[in-house]
Amino acid sequence: MSPLELRASAGLSGLYALRMLGMFLVLPVFALYAAKLPGGNNHTLVGIAMGIYGLTQALLQLPLGMLSDRIGRKPVIYGGLLMLAVGSVIAAMADNLLWLTIGRALQGAGAISAAITALLADLTREENRTKAMAMVGGSIGITFSISLVAAPALADSIGLSGIFLLTGGLALAAIIGVWQIIPDPSQSRFHSDAEANPKRLGAVLRDPQLRRLNYGVFALHAAQMALFVTLPLALVQTVGLAAGEHWKVYLPVMTIGFILMVPAVIVGETRNKLKQVFTAAVALMLVAQLGMASGFGTLTQIMVWLGLYFIAFNILEATQPSLISKIAPADAKGTAMGVYNTTQSLGFAVGSAAGATLYQHGGALTVHLFCAALIGIWLVVTLGLKPPMPVRTMMYHIDDAQLGNATELARQLSQLAGVKEAVVIAEEGVAYLKVMREGWDEAGAHALLGIA
Repeated sequence: MSPLELRASAGLSGLYALRMLGMFLVLPVFALYAAKLPGGNNHTLVGIAMGIYGLTQALLQLPLGMLSDRIGRKPVIYGGLLMLAVGSVIAAMADNLLWLTIGRALQGAGAISAAITALLADLTREENRTKAMAMVGGSIGITFSISLVAAPALADSIGLSGIFLLTGGLALAAIIGVWQIIPDPSQSRFHSDAEANPKRLGAVLRDPQLRRLNYGVFALHAAQMALFVTLPLALVQTVGLAAGEHWKVYLPVMTIGFILMVPAVIVGETRNKLKQVFTAAVALMLVAQLGMASGFGTLTQIMVWLGLYFIAFNILEATQPSLISKIAPADAKGTAMGVYNTTQSLGFAVGSAAGATLYQHGGALTVHLFCAALIGIWLVVTLGLKPPMPVRTMMYHIDDAQLGNATELARQLSQLAGVKEAVVIAEEGVAYLKVMREGWDEAGAHALLGIA
C-alpha cells in the first residue's frame, strides 16, 4: 500500500468502527440502565429502543451509499456523523423511553457504512482493495471485543447517558478527522466490488446460496441481540454480579473465543474446508443456545455456555464474509455485501424487539428457545450450502486501449487455466476475475490485460 492508501484505510477503518460503537458499546448495559427510566419495566419498549438503531440503519444504508455516488462521499459522511452526534445527545438527555427511542433511531439514521466503503474504494487501487477491506473488517471485530469488556465498567462510572455523550463527542471529532486526515479522492466513481448496484440486486436476492448466508447473518445477530436482553439481567439478578463487574465474565469468554477462532478459520481457508468449519460452528452455536435454555442459573453455567457461544460467534463472523466473496458473482460482490449488511442490521432490530417481548411475557427461557429455534433453522439451511471453490477475486485496472471489445476480452480471460469467472466492465475500466487460489494462469491474464 502507498502511504496515502494506508492513511485512508486506517482512517476509514476507525471511522467504520465508530459507527458500530453506537451499537456495541451500549449492548451489554442497555437493558439494565434503560430499565431505570419511567416505563422501563416494559421490556418490550426497552427492546424496541435498543433495536431501532438497527432498523433505521438497515433502511438507509444502501440509499445513502447510492446518494454518495451523486453528491460525493464526504458530504454524506459528514451528514451521517452529525446525525449520530445529534441522536447521541438526545439519547443522553432522554428522561423516558420515547425520547431514548427517538435518539437511538437518529443514531442509526446516520447510516454511512456504504459511503465509507465507497470512499475507501475511491482511495485504493484495485490490487490493494482487499487489504483495505480486511482492515475495516478487523476494526469491527476489535470494536465489538473492546466494547463488550469496557462497557460495564464505563457505564458504572459515567452511566448510559455518559456513554451516549461519549459517542456523540467521538462523532463530532470524527467529522474533523474526515476533513483533515482522510484524503479527497481525485475521482469518485462506482465500484462493483464495493458498492450496491440496483441492476444486480435482483440476481443477488434470487441466488439460493446467498439467501442461505443472508438468513444466517440475520439469525446470528437477532439471537445476539435477544441474548443481551436477558444476559445482563441474569448476571445481576441470578448470579448477583454488579453491573460494573460484568467484564470479568465477558473478557475470558471473548478471549477464548478469539484464540480458538484463529486455527479454525485457517483450516477452513487453507484446506478448502470452509463449509465444514462453518457448519460445525453453526452446530456449536445451537448447542450453546440449547445449553442456555437448559441451565443459565449459575455463574459456572453462564461461563460455559457463553464460552461455547463466543467460539462459534467469532468463527461465524470471520467466515461469513469470506463465503459471500467466494459465492457472489464477480461483478456483484458489492451488491451481495450490501444486502448482507442490511440483513445484519435487520437482525439487530428484530432480535432486540422479539427478545424483549418474549422476556416480558414468558421470561428468559422463552428467549433462549427463540434463539435456539433461529439457529436450528440456520443449521438446516446451511446443510444445503454448496461447498465454495477455493477461489479469490482479482481486480485489474484496464487502460482505454485494452477496452476496444470488453465482451471479447472477458471471453478470452475466462478461457485461461484456473479462471472460473471473468467480467470486464468498460464503464469502470476494470476486469474482475474469480480464480483458483493455486495454479491459475496469471501470466496469461497479464498478457491479455497489457500488464508488464
